[in-house]
Amino acid sequence: MTQTAHLPAPAPAAGHRPSAVRRVLRVLAILACLPYISLKVVWVAGGRLGIPDGSVLLEHPQMMVIANAVSVVADVLVVVLALLLTQAWGRRFPAWLLALPMWAATGLLAPIMTGYPTQLAVALVTGDEKAAAPAEPFLDEWVFGVVYGGFILQGLALGTLFALYARDRWGHLWQGRLGELSARTPGRDSRALAVAGAVVALVPAALHLLWATGSTTGLSARLIAERDSDDYVLEADRFVFIAVAVVLTLFLVLRRPARLRVRTTLALAWTASGAVGCWGAYLSLVALLPDPDPSKHVPGLVQLSYAGDMITGFLLAACVALFLRRRSAEA
Repeated sequence: MTQTAHLPAPAPAAGHRPSAVRRVLRVLAILACLPYISLKVVWVAGGRLGIPDGSVLLEHPQMMVIANAVSVVADVLVVVLALLLTQAWGRRFPAWLLALPMWAATGLLAPIMTGYPTQLAVALVTGDEKAAAPAEPFLDEWVFGVVYGGFILQGLALGTLFALYARDRWGHLWQGRLGELSARTPGRDSRALAVAGAVVALVPAALHLLWATGSTTGLSARLIAERDSDDYVLEADRFVFIAVAVVLTLFLVLRRPARLRVRTTLALAWTASGAVGCWGAYLSLVALLPDPDPSKHVPGLVQLSYAGDMITGFLLAACVALFLRRRSAEA
């Protein structure tokens, strides 16, 4: 008999009001979206608040309108998620329909929450006054602080709300330690996906590590000339996330180390796979956008790293999804 036979049933979908803590977190998550949404609405309407003269954003006005409109919709989704995670009807929401946007939101916000403060810390130590801002005109410096500060608050508030929601609705699925899992829980297909993801990850991980340590292999002359401490931090951040995603997913499907908690392993695999896959997909899409200036084309090796990140993240996320599906069936 497996350990899952003794797991408690999931909490019922109660109709009571959310706790004071959840209401505060909900308000914080929604308020944190307002600066970003407001800026994007201004830009979609043709305003230039925070955009300096000569910014590359002004070179493709139609593309900017489309991109900003999509960004507004994405941030409005954060508001919807904050409401869903704190309402009684949210307990009855289809699991997969909630998990997919939350995985994407977690993946997109986590690297900002780790990378931007690290960039600021490095800038403080090195005396670099261009913290987290590109060398060429792009946005006024204050925009980065406002937008990234809002993203960090979103991540903290929304992440905490989702953790509380998931604990109440699905907490029975990740009790115990890896060694207590049924041998059937991961499954052969999960192991095959995890191994495939680990193999694919070797290429982007090696490239991120090379670029984080100062190598210019595969970079264009423009990228080399514009490199600063922020770029090294970003590459190191990407390497760490891809390493965590691979290692923790392998831990999950191999059920080793036996004493490691399922909850910890699952949370890290979920977050890291989202960071790798979603940012890889986003950067791959950006790299494919046409640009008449040949010097701004993304080099092939850089595109390969983005594609490798995307494929790795999606493969490892599939492992996490299969794990949760089998664990739910057993419970």
